[in-house]
Amino acid sequence: MTLHEWAETLIFFLILLAAVKPFGTYMAKVYQGERTFLSPILLPCEHLLYRLCGVNGEEEMGWKRYATGLILFNLLGGAALFAILLLQGVLPLNPQRFPAFSWSLALNTATSFMTNTNWQNYSGESAASYFTQMFGFAVHNFVSAATGMVVAIALIRGFVRRRTSAIGNFWVDLTRSTLYILLPLALVFALFLVSQGVIQNFSAYRTVPLVQPVTYDRPKLDDKGNPVKDAKGNPVTERVTAKEVTIPMGPVASQEAIKELGTNGGGFFNANSAHPFENPTPISNMVEIFLILLISGALTYTFGSMAGNTRQGWALLAVMLAILVFSMGVLYWAEAGGNPLLAKLGVQGINMEGKETRFGLAGSSLFTVSTTGTSCGAVNTMHDSLTPLGGMMPLSLILLSEVIFGGVGTGLYTMLAFVVIAVFVAGLMIGRTPEFLGKKIEVREMWMSIVTVLASGILVLIFSGIAMIVPSAVASMNNPGAHGLTEVLYAFASMSNNNGSAFAGLNGNTLFYNLTGAFCMFIGRFAPILASLAMAGSLAQKKYVPPSLGTLPTDKVPFALWLALVILIVGALTFFPALALGPIVEQLQMVGA
Repeated sequence: MTLHEWAETLIFFLILLAAVKPFGTYMAKVYQGERTFLSPILLPCEHLLYRLCGVNGEEEMGWKRYATGLILFNLLGGAALFAILLLQGVLPLNPQRFPAFSWSLALNTATSFMTNTNWQNYSGESAASYFTQMFGFAVHNFVSAATGMVVAIALIRGFVRRRTSAIGNFWVDLTRSTLYILLPLALVFALFLVSQGVIQNFSAYRTVPLVQPVTYDRPKLDDKGNPVKDAKGNPVTERVTAKEVTIPMGPVASQEAIKELGTNGGGFFNANSAHPFENPTPISNMVEIFLILLISGALTYTFGSMAGNTRQGWALLAVMLAILVFSMGVLYWAEAGGNPLLAKLGVQGINMEGKETRFGLAGSSLFTVSTTGTSCGAVNTMHDSLTPLGGMMPLSLILLSEVIFGGVGTGLYTMLAFVVIAVFVAGLMIGRTPEFLGKKIEVREMWMSIVTVLASGILVLIFSGIAMIVPSAVASMNNPGAHGLTEVLYAFASMSNNNGSAFAGLNGNTLFYNLTGAFCMFIGRFAPILASLAMAGSLAQKKYVPPSLGTLPTDKVPFALWLALVILIVGALTFFPALALGPIVEQLQMVGA
């Protein structure tokens, strides 16, 4: 890394760490109902919303009622988005007259945004109207992010409370997450992004002539939009000359801010955060990375604050940072080494294919690990263009159930599930009943933790295997061999873990991938949520057990190291065979060729 890249990366992490405590403290006050500097403005709005919706803000819920409200709210929201997509052609704010989505694509897309996945089997600038983008996608960017946050808070209450069945009020938590946290930050950072050059308008697309015509080859598509292949299975191209270009417009900044802040990731444009209208400058690039990591990182301090032991939160943050920084280092090293096959042709230097020269290798690497360590599908680098070892880093981060840092809320409750497993295993090793924050970890908590940690991984392995034998799924692969397997594995990892980024090279807009993807996104989202809420309800009913000399300290360095090891071991045992057949084999082929 150059001196500039070292300075850029170091300053970024210092700013992020500096924001963790004040913002984490602010969120703890919000969820505990304490007064904040925004209360004079927002408290009347909050009470008005409760009156309009018939919500009793003082009423608490057990975990089953909490879960029922959460599931029904998300299902109704998903159904509303599904209807918007099917009726897009007759709805307003559609200057390009985009038609309705097909039912399978609408189902996949509605499920995607409902589950905070934002997997896109469509190109935003050529398929989604402004109405769809604003009243469909952007609304779900807020409420799906808030849904993940409230589950994490409910689980924290489960650890903190004693001898009670109440874990909070879903409607109150949802309202406060949106009103006090997501909306103010999204507004501030949307204005900042506009200042950097991100567009925000309702103009029709503009067609302008090129200064010089451009002739190029493009893949030939059939009537259904699928790539045409010759008798040998190779893609067929056609030569075209472009004399003019259409420049897309739209209300981008307002969606860009919440897309990153809520770890949603759904891009207004197909190129996502590599598009200059979404991410125009190196400063906007670093700010967007900051937004991706901010809430997930600060929630660790919120956890420590609400638990009465901030060292617990710092320990979790240390584990997240250590794995994230290590992953970035490996990715940077792999890409800086270049491609030996190109080196033989005289092309030396780092592998900048698929990366933005505006951001450089460090800015691209940090964005890549941040967006895949969280459940944010935003990308400023085309992952398909990474070297095999480099591409394995974002894939591995997704496969680790996205706890580094994880999605807003989802990362914390999944990390706490790993903590429960780590404490339980350590208790077995030293011959003591495992305890965490004064609560005994028993069979029920272990089962719920296992479901939270392994549900998405099971989906990935099962459906990746099915895709290898279904003819229509195999036909969607544009690359053979190990690289094609990596693309399929990445697709199901991204959907099952609610990430949303794609490895490219795979045509996902088919009946097979639309339907199986929707199923994976739904189960991958709500199975861990239900398990976490059930664990919260079980923990809240337990009595407090004072720590003794034999209690395992979970806020010190040895336990943080043990927790990191457990996360890596679980990931390796689950996915190493699949990784060995994909990126590892491809790396060996590249080096040995």
